Amino acid sequence: MNVALWIVQGLLAVLFVLTGAAKAVWSKDRLLASGQSGVAPFPVPVLRLTGVCELLGALGLVLPQATGIARTLTPAAAVGLGVVMLGAMASHGSLLRADRAAGRGSAEARNIAGNVLVLALCVFVVAGRVQGAA
Repeated sequence: MNVALWIVQGLLAVLFVLTGAAKAVWSKDRLLASGQSGVAPFPVPVLRLTGVCELLGALGLVLPQATGIARTLTPAAAVGLGVVMLGAMASHGSLLRADRAAGRGSAEARNIAGNVLVLALCVFVVAGRVQGAA
């Protein structure tokens, strides 16, 4: 179980470092062009804050467990990143509804499915680390 948790934590950390760094420094237009359509409804300062939170969450997924210091921060980071995914699902859901109302096709359902997968991985980390897996 510990190996599986480390693999998932590593994958999530890489994912959130990449997306967090992009949100922290890229322009909104570049984020949209890269396929991050969920950023559309938000002002740039919110994107910057979200990016920094994702970067800190990525560190929290790995460093506490790796160092043995404040290990409770690992599941807390996974909870925080799960909340980010809930927000992403809401954003993509509103875009999906708008696309459907306008009679347009939309890739937002695929984006929501990806958010659900990442949320499930966050829940796996929370459950595994709270249960005391070393």
